[in-house]
Amino acid sequence: MLGYVLDEIFVQHRAPSGHPERPARVEAVRDALVAAGIASRGTHLATRVASDAELVAVHDAAYLTRLEQTVPGKSGWIDADTYFSPGTWDAARTAAGSVSDLAKRVLAGEFSTGIAVVRPPGHHATHDRAMGFCLLNNVAVAAAAARAAGAARVAIVDWDVHHGNGTQDIFWNDPNVLYMSVHQFPYYPGTGAANEVGGDQARGATINVGLPSGSRDADYAAVFDHVFMPALQKFAPDLVLVSAGFDAFEHDPLAGMRVTHAGFAAMARRLRYAADRWSGGRIAAVLEGGYDLDGLAGGMSATLAAFVGDPEPVGEVAPLPPEPSLARAAIEGTLAAQAAAGSPVPSAERAR
Repeated sequence: MLGYVLDEIFVQHRAPSGHPERPARVEAVRDALVAAGIASRGTHLATRVASDAELVAVHDAAYLTRLEQTVPGKSGWIDADTYFSPGTWDAARTAAGSVSDLAKRVLAGEFSTGIAVVRPPGHHATHDRAMGFCLLNNVAVAAAAARAAGAARVAIVDWDVHHGNGTQDIFWNDPNVLYMSVHQFPYYPGTGAANEVGGDQARGATINVGLPSGSRDADYAAVFDHVFMPALQKFAPDLVLVSAGFDAFEHDPLAGMRVTHAGFAAMARRLRYAADRWSGGRIAAVLEGGYDLDGLAGGMSATLAAFVGDPEPVGEVAPLPPEPSLARAAIEGTLAAQAAAGSPVPSAERAR
């Protein structure tokens, strides 16, 4: 059973003229999911505002106070990228609270899968800083809430084209939250190198694969099959959360990747398979970036189809990119860094 979050409040985070993170993003995803029959496939969840306790579990209290003094009912800029409007604070707190609620209900078995179409996005928001269009880290709030609700281990898989530096920062020293990111590298925000493997208390619980600009569906499939799927098998999380950005889409204006709708479908199918096999089927996807409306609509529709359709075989293990290639070097570099961290992932063959 699917639970999903769709609400007009996320349109009220109004963008300055020309800003790529605009209300039309969630409208495009909403329209595509409605056309795909999401209402007949799942349950529409009421939204709710995140509690102070939920937010302070991942964000510095002084940082939250600064936001509360600066943002509500006003318009302005936190940095050169990150704006706010009169409706931003309500939208941001509702995004964090609704994603938290969805994660806990999936964990409890009320729903097996979930999709949250929210904004502002979250994965760049660190413990004490807003950046990259993000104010509150929605997926981090959800992961922490799931842990507090009884999840022993939570995995976060981030396929947004930009590295989720905020999520990594928040869980850097937490061995019970596995953070895995595949992203364009080097690129904004400049983090996400293979040797970023977690702090002293959680070495190997952060996994980064930085692919070169121009990477395609096959490169992403190889990352999943040789790095992410084996890691999920080893970690055996109680819940899988997906930071589902669609800016790796081939026509996205803010990046240089070449992922198609079929590529996003392949990633979603792999994660559905992993959740079914090692996480009791518990998985939820949270909207992050993506600035081409067709990429957003098709990408999230593909994710919906993978989550609610009959389980599909993911096929043979994708081959590593041919040598010499930067994509292959990136995958092998990550595997070497994980081995050096003392937490090597099992082989791809064992993860099927």
